Amino acid sequence: MVFGASSAVAQDSQKTNSMRNRSSRRIRSTTVICVRRNGEVVMAADGQVTLGDHVLKHSAKKIRRLYQEKILAGFAGSTADAFSLFARFETKLEQYAGNLNRAAVELAKDWRTDKMLRNLEALLLVADKGQTFLISGSGDVIDPDEPLAAIGSGGSYATAAARALIENTDLSAREIAEKAMKIAGEICIYTNNRITIEELKG
Repeated sequence: MVFGASSAVAQDSQKTNSMRNRSSRRIRSTTVICVRRNGEVVMAADGQVTLGDHVLKHSAKKIRRLYQEKILAGFAGSTADAFSLFARFETKLEQYAGNLNRAAVELAKDWRTDKMLRNLEALLLVADKGQTFLISGSGDVIDPDEPLAAIGSGGSYATAAARALIENTDLSAREIAEKAMKIAGEICIYTNNRITIEELKG
């Protein structure tokens, strides 16, 4: 009995380690921030894509313009999974005539309940001229209280930097996003300084 139990524990341990190894070898992308100020909406992202502990790409584009270029969407996490989510989200936007709130909620519902979508590992940050939402695979659709939001491994650093800049400077939304991303890139090893910026002007 003892040997059997030990064998089962060893097998479970091997399975867990195998899953961790596969997870650590996934292709991942970070960091994205969205800043609102004076009628401008700006989304910025770094360009780094990593596979495990290796940098595969320095200049990836993690932000897309959707629905007649009226909506910005950025991703952090598994690159292939994010592309699948972009396609699904764009379909929702078309279905609901560009209603960001409704499209975000419906995507989150599908993401949480669909067996295939449930396995996707990514976060989406989406914005139009009036709203910003963070969408996750657990069915969450978060509307931030602040005029900024960030996702990815460097998201907390970018958020802290942007918050300080908003409270203590008169910089534009674009300048705040750019400076916040540069600060995050200096701290987070998965974030670089190859920054892509997209804007929606009021």
